[in-house]
Amino acid sequence: MPKAELDVTPESGAGKRLDVFLADRLDGLSRSQVQKVIELGGARVGSYIRKAGYKLKAGDRVVLDYEVPDPDGRLLPEPIPLKVIYSDADVIVIDKPWGLVVHPGAGHAKGTLANALIHHYPEVALIGNEERPGIVHRLDMDTSGVMVVARSPLAYTDLMRQFKKRIVWKTYLGLVWGRVAGTEGRINWPLGRHPGKGQRISIKARNPKKAETFFQVQRLFRDTTLLEIKPITGRTHQIRVHLAAAGHPIVGDPIYGRKKAPKEYPRLFLHAHTLSFIHPSTGERLTFASPLPPDLEAVIAGELN
Repeated sequence: MPKAELDVTPESGAGKRLDVFLADRLDGLSRSQVQKVIELGGARVGSYIRKAGYKLKAGDRVVLDYEVPDPDGRLLPEPIPLKVIYSDADVIVIDKPWGLVVHPGAGHAKGTLANALIHHYPEVALIGNEERPGIVHRLDMDTSGVMVVARSPLAYTDLMRQFKKRIVWKTYLGLVWGRVAGTEGRINWPLGRHPGKGQRISIKARNPKKAETFFQVQRLFRDTTLLEIKPITGRTHQIRVHLAAAGHPIVGDPIYGRKKAPKEYPRLFLHAHTLSFIHPSTGERLTFASPLPPDLEAVIAGELN
């Protein structure tokens, strides 16, 4: 995964398109590969993802962090194991492990759930977006739990509609810092990109969008609280940002969590626990659950001591 920082000066790069500048500087990559790197967020200008045609200015710094994409720009099948909860001709329900990226993005051109899907279910390659085949929603890399994937064009269109209309119901289990007062709560601060921190999400965005999160207290520990969390909307990092802004960041969160935590935790304690949707063909509401994985169960056991 090449990592580098390239400074733009009046003599070198100023006034050039971002893709032209990088094509001149990155040996071994074709113009199309450079454009793919930019598209996947592997080449940023400062903290911001820019388009290939962005005109560079003197003083800009291009930050590189990427994997070399396939020369043809194709998503390649990879034999990554999948834990399948349910499958039929229309849908595949998966228990995603933490650490698995859902689809190619910044720094992750391969080794994703999308690569695994087209290996185990080749027909999915023709469903929806070619870089996100069958993908109708996502979980963060460090979030584990239940997901649904479309296996037919009918399912793709209908599930996308269900997510947009909030017909899909989701619950998460999250361990947060502090003892949460009361038995339940609702957070409705609008969210958007942080004005000065690139890809971070914030309640202090310039153009925020409506976001709403409901939670119920499941168990109180000495320094933490286990919550069942129901996101009403589906904004990027919504649960993590809402709870952090409320003073109860998710335990183990490397971005929005506490910088100096009293003890280390193995990873982000956020797990997609249940998922409920209307089957695209039968019209029946289906509900699936994923229990807490062993590493998070061990964290709970540790909180009891």
